[in-house]
Amino acid sequence: MLRSLSGLALALGVAAGVPASRADDKKPEPGTVELFNGKDLTGWGYKTKDKFEAFDGKTEASDKRYSAKDGVLVVNPGKGTAQLWTTEKFGKDFELRLEFRAAVNADSGLFVRGPQLQVRDYLVAGPYKELKKYKPQDWNEIVVVVKGEVAHCTCNGEVLNAAMKVPATGPIGLEADRDTVEYRNIRLKEIK
Repeated sequence: MLRSLSGLALALGVAAGVPASRADDKKPEPGTVELFNGKDLTGWGYKTKDKFEAFDGKTEASDKRYSAKDGVLVVNPGKGTAQLWTTEKFGKDFELRLEFRAAVNADSGLFVRGPQLQVRDYLVAGPYKELKKYKPQDWNEIVVVVKGEVAHCTCNGEVLNAAMKVPATGPIGLEADRDTVEYRNIRLKEIK
């Protein structure tokens, strides 16, 4: 069953404030939920076929592939891939915004209700090598607007995928694959 976004906001403890180290953050718009609270992995975990391993209150995942430090959710290098998922599922139309910074040739991903959008050092690792506004090894913004079962995805305003098919409901996820990728300001807002 889907909880309301306001309930999720309380569960994630956003009322507790944002660490001072996130001074360059923009204040979220009213109705926006921070999916990452900036201090730990509350609201996130690993899922297997039979269970969900939640990391509430923990600053790193059980295999150390993900960690939270100074307002940043870090995808750490390691063997194989690891997928981190929100405990909540999102069935209404929404806009998801996040910032990421990828090491040279790093490879990660953003799962939108299941399907994956590549999040990488695009100019080196692809697949979007023609982006003009991508800033290598600096902070970039991804915006995903989901309406029904279609997601429109951009990076710094340039289209990555104009019509990615997504299920009617599902969680948000991140992938650890190759090298270090950092995420911050992971925010979701329902849209009408």
